[in-house]
Amino acid sequence: MKLASLDDLFLHELRDLYSAERQLTRALPKMAKAANSPKLKQAFEDHLKETEGQVERLEQIFDLLGKSSRGPACKAMEGLVEEGSELIKEDAAADVKDAALIGAAQRVEHYEIAGYGTARTYAEMLGHAEAARLLEETLAEEKTADDKLTDLAMSGINQRAEHAAAD
Repeated sequence: MKLASLDDLFLHELRDLYSAERQLTRALPKMAKAANSPKLKQAFEDHLKETEGQVERLEQIFDLLGKSSRGPACKAMEGLVEEGSELIKEDAAADVKDAALIGAAQRVEHYEIAGYGTARTYAEMLGHAEAARLLEETLAEEKTADDKLTDLAMSGINQRAEHAAAD
């Protein structure tokens, strides 16, 4: 796809986000299964439901634009998911693994926050008000998910991981 205009770049960003979210719908159940903490497991399960809604929101945007969602796979998300998969396979104390899973999930959230913020700005600039609104809704969800992960880390998981080596 040639990026000759901001419209082209906007569509490219949307397709990248769509690929990223679809990859996450396959990765989040594995992260939930690997989590030791019931609260972390629940956070991953909740975020899976949210991610499925985000995929639907992106599909709405493609419909609004009259464009296909088909595009290349998001390489960045492939890498982030692969890193998460490698962490799951590590021989680690349960709390250490949970801390690692939170870190991996937050890297994903930060990538998505950047992507959705960029796409929302493009939508606003291009006069796609409904698309901008839908993207803002997802952006807010991603920020909330990141905050929840931070809260989980700081409410005991990281502290327990710190003391795991001493046990």
